[in-house]
Amino acid sequence: MMLLASAPLSPSMFTADKHFMEGAAQSPVHVIVYEDLQCPDSAAFRRMLDEKLLPRYSSGVRLEYRDFPLPKHAWARQAAIAARFFEESRPGLGLAHRNYALSHLRQITPGNFDDRLSQFAKDHGVDRVQAVDSLGDARLSSLVESDYQEGVARGIAKTPTVLVNGRPFIETFTFEDVAKAIEAELAAAK
Repeated sequence: MMLLASAPLSPSMFTADKHFMEGAAQSPVHVIVYEDLQCPDSAAFRRMLDEKLLPRYSSGVRLEYRDFPLPKHAWARQAAIAARFFEESRPGLGLAHRNYALSHLRQITPGNFDDRLSQFAKDHGVDRVQAVDSLGDARLSSLVESDYQEGVARGIAKTPTVLVNGRPFIETFTFEDVAKAIEAELAAAK
């Protein structure tokens, strides 16, 4: 079963500073999402993105994703590292892996994480051994840690934390709240 990025956008890509991105790259409205790939609230926000925000705003807003694996989650950091490996293997595949992790929270466990990772790699034509081995890649780990430390420096403590041109929405919030902030920023940019 092939999994693709959730919205019909140009392929997801890393920004110059190695952040996942979707949407309108040149938009003056930046939505930065600090997420933990094992977090139920991050998974709920991803559903909101796929069902409501991306269909409405993908052509006018730049979305960037930051890794913020909470220490309480056993496999969140590994999932973030794996997503970076997949993105480097094939643009767009890292975002697909992020979405896969968020949509399979209840099925993935610390005990089966490597097997799930291996199966995802196989399903997407990526070497399974390299995928599992990537979890020990210090360079990829440092990219995840860099996102995490950036979040800590900004005062981020919960996931998801969403910043709409700097305006924070933390952990649980509604589509209407985020949409209102995006609309205000789009109007101000005109």
